Amino acid sequence: MVQQKTFWHLLPQRRMPSEYEIVTSKLLLNTGEGFTGKRFELDVPLRRWYEQYQQGSPLACSSWEKFRDPRETTYTKYTEVQMEKEIFVDCILEEIEANGYDSEISARWLQTLSTLVAPFRYPGHALMMIAAYTAQMAPGGRIVVAATFQAGDEARRVERIAYRVRQLQLAFPGFADDSKSLWENDPLWQPLRRFVERLLVTYDWGEAFVALNLVLKPMIDDLFLKHTSDLALGHDDHLLGQIFYSLNEDCQWHRQWSQALIQTAIEDTPTNRQVIQTWISKWYPGALRAVDAFSSLFEGKPGGPGMPPFHNLTSPIVAFSADYLRAMGLQPALSNAAN
Repeated sequence: MVQQKTFWHLLPQRRMPSEYEIVTSKLLLNTGEGFTGKRFELDVPLRRWYEQYQQGSPLACSSWEKFRDPRETTYTKYTEVQMEKEIFVDCILEEIEANGYDSEISARWLQTLSTLVAPFRYPGHALMMIAAYTAQMAPGGRIVVAATFQAGDEARRVERIAYRVRQLQLAFPGFADDSKSLWENDPLWQPLRRFVERLLVTYDWGEAFVALNLVLKPMIDDLFLKHTSDLALGHDDHLLGQIFYSLNEDCQWHRQWSQALIQTAIEDTPTNRQVIQTWISKWYPGALRAVDAFSSLFEGKPGGPGMPPFHNLTSPIVAFSADYLRAMGLQPALSNAAN
């Protein structure tokens, strides 16, 4: 009896498959593309949920096995990459504690941190939950793997911000005690809160993915990791900028694998372009309102040496988002976008 290889399904490639191909192929047992070639064996209530929101999604592909993460992320590779990043951030946080760094923070910047950075723990947790739901509902194993690691990255962002908040609370008792109240009531945060709460009850996996990774996250990541980092430099808080630089590397990969997935979907089924564009048009105005609400915090702040004053926050973020969408042959919003 000839023993079947664990990667028998990859033998038609007529080459030794990579580790990524072996550990990410045909993982799901409920899509018809797993090793059994079947969907659910039993008629359980969960089956109908997947039939409606996974298999019934307008975002369709003849085989989601065609998708490849450009980074070819496996668990081994992910832990290796993240270990280096975590060591980097740990060293920064240790430096803050060792040299009395927080004693030099101005009262003005401390207030901005309390208003802008500390409450992000709440929407950050929501972004993690939405990424995890996308991973749960995705119709292909490689999508599941990428979205799962993205959820891990979002958890990392929340944890690192929470750690930094705690450092500031030890240096300034009472700092950020009102974060939850700001998230729930402050006008700055309400457009973003409305957006993520709607997204948390968007069950179609394709729409949830598009609204999160193509519409909201590119804008929010640019706002909270790049522009807030620049703002920190303008207030001599260079170590926060370095922490956000590391977190932003995670988000760059999120955009890369999302772009690869969209390209796979459109090349396989050209009608997917209109499906995706419709969802972009539906969600884009709300994301734009969420970003624009924070503009006042970035107006007229003094820059550091050689840095001009901050102004017109929304325009560069919109341009960044538009460039990302156009790289996939998509548009920021159609003229008939829903409000």
